[in-house]
Amino acid sequence: MARFWLLKCEPVVYSIADLERDGRTGWDSVRNYQVRNFMRDDMKPGDLGIFYHSNADPSGAAGVLKITKPGLPDPTQFDPKSEYHDPKSSRETPTWLMCEVAFVERFEGVVPLERLRGETALADMQILKRGNRLSITPLTEAEFKAIRALGAAVSGASEGIRAKSGARGKASR
Repeated sequence: MARFWLLKCEPVVYSIADLERDGRTGWDSVRNYQVRNFMRDDMKPGDLGIFYHSNADPSGAAGVLKITKPGLPDPTQFDPKSEYHDPKSSRETPTWLMCEVAFVERFEGVVPLERLRGETALADMQILKRGNRLSITPLTEAEFKAIRALGAAVSGASEGIRAKSGARGKASR
């Protein structure tokens, strides 16, 4: 049975427009054990996700992606030049994983976080809970469908996305 996900990334690092252009990408540089375990144990090829622009103006849902390959070793952990290098990780038993995602659709505009907060159907969504900072969180099918419907209804250009002042130039996904 398909599962549903919300994947957050700062659009100054990688945006839904980048994914649309590239077609697919590796969702790397995640350094959280719970998220790693989601990618290793729960994600399956064909699962769908919401691409969420974080630390942007506005932050919010920007489009839909599909999980194509979950649980892959994250190459940034082996690269000594990467800020995500982990000298304790080995190629035989990698600590950190990533998933490959493919573009499905881009919303005409970003569905802002405040709009998501105002939806009763999304009241229990993990990203809306205080203190949640995970870059990947599971969604229920109903939550996914509600966000996708909001994305279909949103008007405005997504080209107006701006990084919030003080945003880092590089961030983990």
